Parts: sequence; C-alpha cells; structure tokens
Amino acid sequence: MEPVTQPTTVAVGSMIKPPKSQSPWALARRKFLKNKIAMISLVFLIMVTVLSILAEPLTVPVEETAKINLTQMSKEPSADHFFGTDKSGRDVFARTLHGGQTSLLLAFSITIAVITIGSIVGATAGFFGGWVDNALMRFTDFMMNFPFLLFVIVLKSIFLESSTATLIFVISVLSWTGTARLVRSKVMAEKENEYILSAISIGCSPFKTITKHLLPNVMSTIIVQATLTLAVMIVAETGLSFLGFGVPMNIPSWGNMLQEARSPDVLTSKWWIWIPPAAVLTGTILSINFIGEGFKDAFNPKSNR
Repeated sequence: MEPVTQPTTVAVGSMIKPPKSQSPWALARRKFLKNKIAMISLVFLIMVTVLSILAEPLTVPVEETAKINLTQMSKEPSADHFFGTDKSGRDVFARTLHGGQTSLLLAFSITIAVITIGSIVGATAGFFGGWVDNALMRFTDFMMNFPFLLFVIVLKSIFLESSTATLIFVISVLSWTGTARLVRSKVMAEKENEYILSAISIGCSPFKTITKHLLPNVMSTIIVQATLTLAVMIVAETGLSFLGFGVPMNIPSWGNMLQEARSPDVLTSKWWIWIPPAAVLTGTILSINFIGEGFKDAFNPKSNR
C-alpha cells in the first residue's frame, strides 16, 4: 500500500519573493558603467574640467597670461615652465589651463542654453500640436535659414569690443533648432501613451503634464543630445577663435592659442607651443563623443554593447 503524502504547508513569510525589476534608468546606469571607453573618457573630462577650474591656484592669475615677457620668448619645456613659453614669453602650461577654463565655460554655457531653449520649444510644439506646432516650427525653420558662421562673423565685425557673453548669446540663439525638432518628434510619439492621456483626463494642466510626465520620459534623448552638442560647441568656439572671430584675443582659449601658433616656424621647430593645447582639445572632444556614444548605447534597450 502506497504511503499517503501529506500536503506541505509553506509559511507566508518564507515564500521566495520574485526579483525586483530594475528601472530603465538603473539599467542604463549599469550599462554605462560597464562601458570602459565611456568611463575612461568621463574620468579624462572630469580631470580636464577640474584642472581648468583650478587654473588660478595652480598657475599665475589670468591677467598674467596676457603680459608679454621679452626675456622668456620661445623657451623650451623646463622645470620653470612645464610646457615652455610661446613667442611672447607667456607660460604655455598656464595658458592651456586658463584656455580650458574659457573654452569649457563657453561650451557648457551654450549647451545649457541650447538644450533649454530647444526642449521648451520642442515640447510645447509636440504637446499642443495644431496652430501652436505650425507657428513654432515655422519659426524654427526661419532660424535654421541663418548661416551660422557668416552671421557670427558679421556680428563680431560690427561689435568689435564684444565679450565672451556676446558670443555665448549669439551661438545659443542660432543653435537650438536641431534640439527643438528632435524633442518635438519624441514628445509627439510619447504623448499618445496611456499615462499621458490619463494625466490629461484627470485635469492635469499642460505645464504639469509636460514637466512632470513628458520631459522625464524623453530625458534620455535630451541627455544624449546635450553631450553631442557640447562637443560641437567646443569645436565651434575653437574654429571661430582660430579665425579671429571668437573669444577676444586678450582672453586665453584653446582656439586663440592655436591661432597664435599657426606660423610655419612654430609648427616646424617649436612644437611645445601648439601641441599641448591641440592635444588637450582633441582629447576633450573625443572624450565627450565617447561619453555621448556610451549614453546612447546605455539608453538603447536593443543595444548589447
């Protein structure tokens, strides 16, 4: 006769709980931290930013980098001048750090302005649609018709004594259009989801719906766009300063340093004048691009990288 099996009773407290599912932000963070190239680039960018911020405690004040010293012209790297001196006798190491402070401050300021303006315009146009969308997008198309480089050169030619703030304002006003169109397309796709329709049905105001529900769910796209914009703004500042239409010449920046070091004798026999700013500039741009690619892969659920 077969033994009768008694039903097993399991205490409620001893039941194994299913593993807690991670949020998309947690999964993206884990994927980004596993991206070695992106993490190395992030460390490099933080190091360059911190050194640029500490330029004055580590080196001479910024006013000293503009003074000409005829007794120290074109000195090779030494214990007194780590990166040597330029044709005007100014310390290249100090000017590289102060130049990074100027270039990064300008690039970060423009990026914040561009992302803010583009996100506001794109989210408003995508959410309301109709005549609001048509009006904002036609205005965006109108702003895209301005030739960026030509407009900045003409404006700098008119305002010869313009400062860095003027350059930030001009570039920001002309560069938000791409972000606006990208955010608009994402918002138009996102607003058809049920949670947005539920928020509208219970009486949430448009401002609260956009800020509390829509923008947080398209924030991954905005973050990726911000990193790519940051790299573009550094290139734009360097190119304009190299052409003589960017940061005023009395303020050190990476573009100004390269503009002053473009003579044939410097390029051929005085490598220490142009290689430090060029190397830091190239490394910074590459690191930002790698960080942007890391963010893009991290927020892409179909990516296995």
